[in-house]
Amino acid sequence: MDISGNTIFIPGSTSGIGLALALELKARGNTVIVGGRRAELLERIAAEHPGIGTVRIDTADAASIATAAKQVLADHPGLNVLVTMAGVMKVEDWRDPASFLASAESTVTTNLLGPIRLIAAFVEHLQAQPDATIMTVSSGLAFTPLKVTPSYNATKAAIHMLSESIRLQLADTSVRIVELEPPAVRTALLPGQEDDDHAMPLDEYVAEVIGLIEAQPDAKEIQVERVKFLRYGEARGDYDQVVEALNAPAAPTER
Repeated sequence: MDISGNTIFIPGSTSGIGLALALELKARGNTVIVGGRRAELLERIAAEHPGIGTVRIDTADAASIATAAKQVLADHPGLNVLVTMAGVMKVEDWRDPASFLASAESTVTTNLLGPIRLIAAFVEHLQAQPDATIMTVSSGLAFTPLKVTPSYNATKAAIHMLSESIRLQLADTSVRIVELEPPAVRTALLPGQEDDDHAMPLDEYVAEVIGLIEAQPDAKEIQVERVKFLRYGEARGDYDQVVEALNAPAAPTER
């Protein structure tokens, strides 16, 4: 993915990593459209950051995705980058099905069905562009599980394998598949994570991501240094120790 000259749609980017990434990409000379469910947040972003496009979208709702895609493509026919940023993370106790089933179902809908539906809505258009990118968003937890977030871990592992698979299918097209793999970042993904000293500061994370995109435009996976502890435990042969460290009392949460 080139660092500039793109038209980029980032659904799920009214806060956190998504918004910070959107602002940095705009500063690098891209046209950026952010998407989110809450109209008041979109209005505030448009007012505070002139030049950022906004569109209302609920990535847990198939009809909303279809409507938003039609609007984005009508307003921005040169769109060539889709970033499937939207996601939720919930603590679950799988010893009690009454307490986790609804959470698990909503997590799968947002984190897995959402990106699938988004890609379905845009992939035909992207294949018609001379140079296009789909950036999926998995997690360090796609590779090492955090005990308290089973459904989140599973959906992010699925996103990793989905990315690997569709990269093969789209290999003879103009569309590249890039997988963003965050560690724990100081956002509101989980309660208290914004103030977690173990999590990576948001500005540092986005700056490193932008640097990696710029230095490695053909990269298949965007991995900051702090996520590699989780990403490569199995390859290094210390997976069990990584799992233990991640899930030790007072261990940091990880995206």
